[in-house]
Amino acid sequence: MNQYPKFFPLPGQRATRVAVISASWHAELVARGRAALLEELAQLGIASSEVDCYDVPGAFEIPLLALSLARTRRYAAVVACALVVDGGIYRHEFVAAAVIDGLMRVQLDTGVPVLSMVLTPQAFHEHDVHTRFFAEHLVTKGREAARACVATLGVHEALAAPA
Repeated sequence: MNQYPKFFPLPGQRATRVAVISASWHAELVARGRAALLEELAQLGIASSEVDCYDVPGAFEIPLLALSLARTRRYAAVVACALVVDGGIYRHEFVAAAVIDGLMRVQLDTGVPVLSMVLTPQAFHEHDVHTRFFAEHLVTKGREAARACVATLGVHEALAAPA
C-alpha cells in the first residue's frame, strides 16, 4: 500500500508537472540519481510524461533555472540534481552553499516546493571505488528525493483542501 497521497495539483497551478534540473558536471553519476528519481516518482504515481527534465552546465546554474520554472506555475515541484566536489581548489563549499541557499530562496519566494539532490561529498576522487560508491549513493538519494517530493506535495494538497 502506498503511504503517500495521490498526486494532485496545488491551487492556482495550471498543471501537475514536476521539473527536474540536472547539472552536467559528473553527468554519468548525476544521471544515475535522476534515473532513480524518475523511476521512484513513477512508482508513486507521477508518470514520466508528467516530468520535464532540464540540463544546465553546473550546479551554480540550477537556482536561476529553478526560479524561472517555478515562476511559470506549470510545475507543482522542482527537483535539483548535482554533485559538487572538491576539485583541488577551495570553492566547492561556496558553490554548494550558494546553490542550496538559492534553492531555498526559490521555494520561499514562489511557494513552489524545491527539493535538493545536490550532494557535496566530503571526499571524492575519480577512481573506481569512489565512482561506484557515489553512483549507488545518488541512486539512493534519487529515490529519497522522489518520496520527499510526493510527500511534500501531499502536505500542500492537504493544506489547500477545504476544511
